Amino acid sequence: MEEKSCFRTSIGGQAVIEGVMMRNDSATTGIDKFSLAVRKSDGEIELEVWENSKPKRWYRRTPFVRGIFNFISMLRVGYKTLMRSADLAGFEEEPSAFEKRLQEKLGDKFSTLFNAVVLVLGLLLAVGLFMVLPASVSYLLKGVIHSTMLLTILEGVLKIAIFICYLAAVSHMQEIKRVFQYHGAEHKTIFCYEHGEELTVENVKKYPRFHPRCGTSFLLIVLVLSIIVFSVITWNSLPVRIALKLLLLPVVVGISYEVIKFAGRHDNLFTRIISKPGLWLQRFTTNEPDDSQIEVGIAAMKAVIPESRADAEY
Repeated sequence: MEEKSCFRTSIGGQAVIEGVMMRNDSATTGIDKFSLAVRKSDGEIELEVWENSKPKRWYRRTPFVRGIFNFISMLRVGYKTLMRSADLAGFEEEPSAFEKRLQEKLGDKFSTLFNAVVLVLGLLLAVGLFMVLPASVSYLLKGVIHSTMLLTILEGVLKIAIFICYLAAVSHMQEIKRVFQYHGAEHKTIFCYEHGEELTVENVKKYPRFHPRCGTSFLLIVLVLSIIVFSVITWNSLPVRIALKLLLLPVVVGISYEVIKFAGRHDNLFTRIISKPGLWLQRFTTNEPDDSQIEVGIAAMKAVIPESRADAEY
């Protein structure tokens, strides 16, 4: 049975280096509004706000298809804001001799090329960890386990185990701990707004740092659904299996997006059950923020709140 719940907002965000990025993907206005708030080394909060007022094309509105393009969009925006936050926070490192030589040869193109290489390497690492490695282990065990379904389940469980171990490992890194504190500040601020309270540090502090509409929950749903979707692959060749899984990945992302969207719009026993594992995982990806970090979350949030509350409804 559906239960009455508080207002749910279309505003979401991402923790970055010493800051928070917020985005209002308004369904009523069709305008994507972004903000980036970063605590600089001098203690001041730097705030940048921008909009994307281009009308959303059919593939950004069509169920199952929209999830693929929204995911790609958020990867792109998330990476750009992460790099920008490092600049604003004053985290620039002295370039190596090799980087200096490349910069002299490429000029203004160096930054774009460098960021592209880092992004590609990151994606390759993700594919290797969460797709190639589990598929290889499953392939090696096919002489022992003769059930294709069992091998698929084993592969999926291994993916989830790698994901949890990865989160547990990075959560102990000092720099990442601060990012996860800002992640907690983002969630608390959104919760406070959804409950209709004034955005003050004291009000925000009392809300939980675990939010059901979080990227962590989305990624976990992707991993779980991949077990079901990838079960249709029956080819024995390892390269073919990996290639087919890469081709089917957009299908998994599209379905996962609709699941998380449905869970975000409804509050009942079913949605609470599917949200529970993601909320548990946020114990790794969020930390309790301090007052200064909450202030940054509030600054980012206020910048994207529309005049009409209806324009921020999920």
